[in-house]
Amino acid sequence: MNLHDWIDELCDVLDIDADVDEGLILDLAKTVATNVERPAAPVSAYLLGVAVGRADAGTTETERLAAVTQELAERWDRPTGVTASDEDEAPAVEPAPPDLDLDFGEDDTAPD
Repeated sequence: MNLHDWIDELCDVLDIDADVDEGLILDLAKTVATNVERPAAPVSAYLLGVAVGRADAGTTETERLAAVTQELAERWDRPTGVTASDEDEAPAVEPAPPDLDLDFGEDDTAPD
């Protein structure tokens, strides 16, 4: 079995029809793990999936949401207002649209 087989099997088990760009997800996870911390990588991938599902996003919107996540991870330890474009002239990524409400509230049952 390989990664593609795993993705196909998991989609079958979860009863979803998903077009997965594993390279995009793996690159994002690497950036988050490196710039934030390792446990943030799978959590970030999960939250990206929630955002993509909530927005019923196609490929272009999925890539944009992943880029927003990657941009946040890349500037994680920078002072507020400083972006990657300020440091290396890379274009800044637009934030998620305001109509995409990603506030999931507090879960009182979650462990501290």
